[in-house]
Amino acid sequence: MTDPSEPAPDPADPTPPNLPVPADPQTLAATDPAQSSVSGPPAHSMFSLEGRSAPALFLIGRLGSLLGLAIIGVSVMAAGTAAAPWLFLAGLAVLAIGVLSAGGSQALDRSHQPDLPYRGASPVIAFIAVIALTLLAIVVVLVPLSAVGLDPSSPLATTISLAITALMYVAVVRLLVVGPGALSWADMGLRLPASAAVRDLLLGAVFALPVLLVTLVFGGLLSRFIEPTPSPLPESGTIGGLLANLVSAAILAPIGEELFFRGFATTAWARAIGPTAAIVRGAAFFAFAHIVTQLDASFAEGAQRAAFSFLALLPIGLALGWVFLTRRSLYASIGMHAAFNALQVLALYAATQVPTS
Repeated sequence: MTDPSEPAPDPADPTPPNLPVPADPQTLAATDPAQSSVSGPPAHSMFSLEGRSAPALFLIGRLGSLLGLAIIGVSVMAAGTAAAPWLFLAGLAVLAIGVLSAGGSQALDRSHQPDLPYRGASPVIAFIAVIALTLLAIVVVLVPLSAVGLDPSSPLATTISLAITALMYVAVVRLLVVGPGALSWADMGLRLPASAAVRDLLLGAVFALPVLLVTLVFGGLLSRFIEPTPSPLPESGTIGGLLANLVSAAILAPIGEELFFRGFATTAWARAIGPTAAIVRGAAFFAFAHIVTQLDASFAEGAQRAAFSFLALLPIGLALGWVFLTRRSLYASIGMHAAFNALQVLALYAATQVPTS
């Protein structure tokens, strides 16, 4: 809830909430233990245990991450054998433990450096943890459901997968960011009262239409040179499928992705490098995260689809970062993201209902 004594943010001010001005190079140099007598934790080398706040956690993070990747690599080389799926699952589990430990160690180390503008785990490390945990959870949940009749390519299966993904986004941010005190939920734009939240949701939705038009025009131009990316959602076909796709695209994906890419990543980077650079970096990170699922065809075709997806998502990524920092509200970017996705789902459904003859 909003503190009554706290002044309401100015919607015209593009500076994100509670973001200190990044320190200039001279200030940073003055606080570097290697260059001054100011007390503080020493600088760490990449693999050194010396001076770590939690050496055991750091060691688990490094060894677990490397071992997990190695096991996954072995499972890929053993593709087609009975052991391959089990090796892949084991590798994901070890990788998840390793990356979470690495993120926790990093957050603890940074928490003892008060001059850092952001003192939590890296968004990149957190994202790798989300990927590992999500893949592991999807396999554990969907394999038994598939055994009892659920079609893994159905809209319902996609909805379940995105619900798991959104849950993992929330869990990782809670564990690696909110838990160590690097950012609060309010810092990530969740501090408005209910009435203001509804207003910002609607405001974001209004901005979605012009952004969608720009994206469609830009995508049309790109398609002349690069293989377009097919919709990541399965064809709905029925009203039930349409509703499942709307839940997936207009509720689950916007909530999880906006919390992570705008509330967490963009806020963290805005503290460290300033709002404008954070919007650009956040948009690129958001677009890159969506190309992970595009390399499913031949390498040449998959690379083209990945390039198309990355470039086509940059306009909406930039717009989402801008509206988030301008409104200082995660609800505004969720509203834009939800409307942007919903309009496309409805348009695709309407197109499939038009008779072909």
